[in-house]
Amino acid sequence: MKRNSFIEMAKLHDLSGRITYISSHVKQEHLYEVYATEPDRAFWRELAKCSQEEFGKSGTNGKCIEARELMIALPESFINYDHDYLLKRMTDEFKKRYGVECFAALHHNKRKTNLHIHMIFAERKRLEQPTEKTATRNMFYDEQGHHVRTKKEILDDGGNIRKGCKIIKKGEVYERKIFTTKDNCFKKESFLDKIKVFYTDLINQMVLDDKDRLSIFDKNGPYLATKKIGKNNPKSAEIKADNEIRMEWNRAVDRALVSGVSDEEVVGLKKTEITDRVKESVEQNGNKPELFGDIVKAAILLLERLIAKVMQKVMEMVEKAISKAAVIEETPKEMSRESASHIQSEDEPTHQPEIKKIPFPFDHYRKSEKQNQTEQPQQKGVAADNKSVIEQTKAEQKSVSAETKQPETERPLQPKPSVLTAKYPRLKEIEDKLKDQNRAIFEREQKRDELKKELSECTGIFKGGRRKELQQEIDRVDKQISNMKKHLSSIMREYKFDSVQAFNKELNASKREYFDYRAARAEWDKTYGDKATVPMSIKERLRQKEQIVEEREACRVHQAMKKDKGAR
Repeated sequence: MKRNSFIEMAKLHDLSGRITYISSHVKQEHLYEVYATEPDRAFWRELAKCSQEEFGKSGTNGKCIEARELMIALPESFINYDHDYLLKRMTDEFKKRYGVECFAALHHNKRKTNLHIHMIFAERKRLEQPTEKTATRNMFYDEQGHHVRTKKEILDDGGNIRKGCKIIKKGEVYERKIFTTKDNCFKKESFLDKIKVFYTDLINQMVLDDKDRLSIFDKNGPYLATKKIGKNNPKSAEIKADNEIRMEWNRAVDRALVSGVSDEEVVGLKKTEITDRVKESVEQNGNKPELFGDIVKAAILLLERLIAKVMQKVMEMVEKAISKAAVIEETPKEMSRESASHIQSEDEPTHQPEIKKIPFPFDHYRKSEKQNQTEQPQQKGVAADNKSVIEQTKAEQKSVSAETKQPETERPLQPKPSVLTAKYPRLKEIEDKLKDQNRAIFEREQKRDELKKELSECTGIFKGGRRKELQQEIDRVDKQISNMKKHLSSIMREYKFDSVQAFNKELNASKREYFDYRAARAEWDKTYGDKATVPMSIKERLRQKEQIVEEREACRVHQAMKKDKGAR
């Protein structure tokens, strides 16, 4: 059974104390790693001071919120990751998204059953250039820190300055601002929902085993939530019918995303054609759940029309590509081989390293006791394979450095594929399955449209039998299409994905890392690797062949001259 994602957020009233608590080995039994995007503790003290000052000026009742903290639960298998890499990845992604400084710690609970991250983040950003205000005359402040006009207002009966009051002399800095105001996005209720989706997607991208995937429903996403049917619920039949309509919409969304319709288009259609229509219906007709099905069915028809338009464009592009391929086939074979090799060298390097079995930065030697006891033989075999691949890679690096007679320290290390990079070939296979299934659905829909057109043109008294046959054929094709749509969504469940949207997020992230790795690896091979593996352009190949031909001709002339001399 899938585990739900768990992320909580807390308001911090004692920032310095909380940082000390989560980063102390004395206070934490199982503290693995601490990481801060801003390691200077003075930054966090200044942040707390700034928040307290701004809170005092506002005159708001209650406690000052100096910062906020996220508690992020992780799959237990993540304990096998390199701890430094894991914590940095989870923290840096947040800073990259929101641009604020973070302080994080990786923990286990006392019984080692809950691996989690505490991540404190600032609600303010540091200014590039701090702003300072200088007093143009002596300034007087009372016990509450309020500015008063004259010195008499802060003196006691004896003419002395009262305790808690202060004077800032002319020329002194009375206000220094080094932080921006708080970002309001962190105060909104929707922030936690967004961050749950963000971190759930990130965790699912990093899992090695599909069983560790986390599940979460995005309220702001393109899908409709289904309702749970409790035991002995008197409205179970109504809820079941309502869920079926919702699932039909969700299947249409899956197909739309596979077809190439963007998330934004589907979310926009859902809002205008379902959410807004439901609100209008409630305002006009009151709360009538039976009308919900009609609204969703109308939205499904509009979404299917959008899918048909996109698929038609895709098919036209495929036909153009096929026609171009046919033109290329008409050229001489030798020239086409040269062109193909050139195309391959331009698009991607010919050298394709084995990346599926290199789980960097996953550490197979750091395993919990529970995992060691329950580990399957197959997992042990995979770990052994990974170890052998890593050792082989290290040996190759040493041999290359020995051949080039360069010390290993004088050149950068060979790029290593990440876990997400290693997932790409498998994710690409799943994408191909989805596209093949979607293409088959589109072909059946085209056949159904042809049958409907023929049925509309089949008129007359003596064609009643043919009309009946056509209608039966249309019903049969409709049933096939419905089953094929269900199978499209079931492909995702087969690979432990919640939806096509979740799959696309992981695929796109994996694709970026994969091609970044391939580019970095190609650059490394070009600079430090075997020069013979670098692909050559067509001009270079032609030049090389011309040189070979010239050498052969020269050799033949030389042999002929020798024979002539021997004959004489």
